[in-house]
Amino acid sequence: MRAFDTTLPIDDALPALTDALAAGTRAVLVAPPGAGKTTRVPLALLDEPWVAGGKILVLEPRRLAARTAAERMAATLGESAGATVGYRARFGSKVGRTTRIEVITEGIFTRMVLDDPELSGIAAVLFDEFHERSLDADLGLALALDAQGALREDLRLLVMSATLDGARVAGLLGKAPVVESLGRLFPVATRYLGREPGRPVERQMADAILRALAAEEGSILAFLPGAAEIRRTERLLREAVRDPAVEIAPLFGAMDPREQDRAISPAPPGRRKVVLATSIAETSLTIEGVRVVVDSGLARLPRFAPGVGLTRLVTARVSRAAADQRRGRAGRTGPGACWRLWSEPETASLPAFAPPEILAADLSRLVLDLAVWGVRDPASLAFLDPPPAPAVNEARALLRELGALDADGRVSAAGRAMARLPLEPRLARMVIEGARRGAAESAAMIAAIVGERGLGGDSPDLLHRLDDLRRERSRRVEEVRRQATGWAREAERLAGPVDREASPPSAAALLALAFPDRIARARGDGRRFVLANGRGAALDPASSLARARFLAVGEVAGEAEEARILLAAELDEAEIESTFGYLIEETVETSLDPASGALRARRLRRLGSLVLAERTAPLAPGPETALALARAAAARGLERLGWSNHQRQWLDRVRFLHASAPDIWPDLSPERLAATADDWLAPALEGATSLGAIDADRLGQALAGLLPWDLARRLEEEAPTHVEVPTGSRLPIDYAAEGGPLLAVRVQELFGLKTHPAIAHGRVPLTLSLLSPAHRPIQVTRDLPAFWAGSWADVRAQMRGRYPRHPWPEDPANAEPTRRAKPRS
Repeated sequence: MRAFDTTLPIDDALPALTDALAAGTRAVLVAPPGAGKTTRVPLALLDEPWVAGGKILVLEPRRLAARTAAERMAATLGESAGATVGYRARFGSKVGRTTRIEVITEGIFTRMVLDDPELSGIAAVLFDEFHERSLDADLGLALALDAQGALREDLRLLVMSATLDGARVAGLLGKAPVVESLGRLFPVATRYLGREPGRPVERQMADAILRALAAEEGSILAFLPGAAEIRRTERLLREAVRDPAVEIAPLFGAMDPREQDRAISPAPPGRRKVVLATSIAETSLTIEGVRVVVDSGLARLPRFAPGVGLTRLVTARVSRAAADQRRGRAGRTGPGACWRLWSEPETASLPAFAPPEILAADLSRLVLDLAVWGVRDPASLAFLDPPPAPAVNEARALLRELGALDADGRVSAAGRAMARLPLEPRLARMVIEGARRGAAESAAMIAAIVGERGLGGDSPDLLHRLDDLRRERSRRVEEVRRQATGWAREAERLAGPVDREASPPSAAALLALAFPDRIARARGDGRRFVLANGRGAALDPASSLARARFLAVGEVAGEAEEARILLAAELDEAEIESTFGYLIEETVETSLDPASGALRARRLRRLGSLVLAERTAPLAPGPETALALARAAAARGLERLGWSNHQRQWLDRVRFLHASAPDIWPDLSPERLAATADDWLAPALEGATSLGAIDADRLGQALAGLLPWDLARRLEEEAPTHVEVPTGSRLPIDYAAEGGPLLAVRVQELFGLKTHPAIAHGRVPLTLSLLSPAHRPIQVTRDLPAFWAGSWADVRAQMRGRYPRHPWPEDPANAEPTRRAKPRS
């Protein structure tokens, strides 16, 4: 094993690790932050016999980590990056003919293994910081395990992490050995500051940093959720810090590499540095001189909403593992301090680990890559967490729309071409189609702006960003241009001959090629738009785009109902017709005119949920109009239709029986009838074109089909419409009464009745509303014999004087019933 001039904590674990990889082809290394695993392990393995001149790939989740790790390993060897140790990343690479260790971003590895499943010339693949569980890392490991099992039994796979369930990963790797390094973390004192819920996080962070500057020594590393919060905190600190020996340095992924290098370089002697960083600084990076961490406890995490088809970055609380990683940055080179912007009891409520990206991300790239690999079912590969089925189905649907998959889920020729570009499928399709139309360079630059946050500024207008990008001369932008040129050349090769007859598409049309479901039309208020996918989004009213009629939208943020448009371009209606004509459908829709209650027909040209044009169409009565009328009636309220009293009672009777025997009698509640109007009401409305035409006859026809013959017969037996009382009168039963079926009857007509009347074969007693001769209520009872024997005496005493011409016998149970008054004498 190679010897080193300096020692690192990881050195004690290296013999066990080299033994494990000499004896087998898989291993797991768990080492705490600062142990040195990223820069020491690849160098320690380079001279192992099984490497035999092959290359070692080291996978990093971020470009900055890949570049700095390669440069530090190269410095250890006394070389520059690009010699023995090099790196490959999006928008920048340094690799030479003598390079034997390549530090690459995880997405680069996926492209490599798809291009060469045997990984020719590769001796080992090291998955660094695997605990971050990025989508590319999970996919890369699954593909590497499949390739190792089928094609490269000698390939070494090593999974390295600082905070990881090593046993679980070892199980995925077939019970691979787990090597642990104790590391060397200096003591870190932790202070809990709490958080004020209503106060912006950047103000609280600025205050905490100022207090830490006054109370602690050394440089400070402050963690904030995103670039916007970093810039606002930076502004507050520059206004408050007067000490020229304090340097304030932002650090996030969208910065120029030279600015990133300045941020992570040690402060000169006699000076202090305040580094304001995103979670980019949690792992792999050591910023010399940092002995204080100020942690907001927040991070930006991607969340994919399948129903919206968008991946959004949301601000969320960090996991306990991430909080520990951040805290550990203060104890890498000596005793330190960590100031946390939350209370100590809140730590226990933090999630143990951040959710793996595979459970919350857009899976369209993963599904496309698997299809190219020859896998249609992700479950056939070894994933630590299987991709969720709903997200996989959503990804397949999108890829079919883009033409990347056929109906059976197999990759198409267009899909293979899209997979050749290191871009998300939407952007790959845009660049290839742009190349076919003679606009490869423009499409590639747009792909760079969409895929790389912060390029060309932050204007929501794509044209402004393109102009700013063309004028900018920074190192980062020069690398972007080189990369975009490479995409354009590859796309031209994949696209084939250019269509010379078609005019080059505008930037807006190119953007819409990637996001046809986000073509938007103004709602009419000058800022709000509806997208072709049916969602709503809004622009800043001050934006020049707010006056556009149509937009091509590339990026939105926020909830679907209140989404903000972050990137768009004004789209010409003629280009929508010429470019997306194959997606435009012409339909005739029938709807109800609220004023007249009549149906009206319109011929519509639609792109998804967008109505591009409409005109009046003749209305032809038929099954479609009957269905539309039934739905309109249900939406307006079925109770407003022209029901007869008999029909209303019929429904009440069935509902009464359903309440007592729901397994036998159907549910004809108003809600259920409205929900099923298509089935029972529409067939009776053939030929009708207005709500006024839904009369009692049509409703009767519709009701007839709601009960089978045997239940219709039982309805008459168990829930009769009327009851015959002792006088021979047939009186109606009110089944809609609140207390159950009710019979309103003059008390004299019940004389001589010794049992209480009941229905449903005697199971349900009627509620009797006993009336005076003037049909005014005098008593309500559900036990007539008890009433005769009890309350009747009081009622008789009151009523005799009021109605002297009517009989009020002392013993009504044995008296003659009557409808009449006593004859005059």
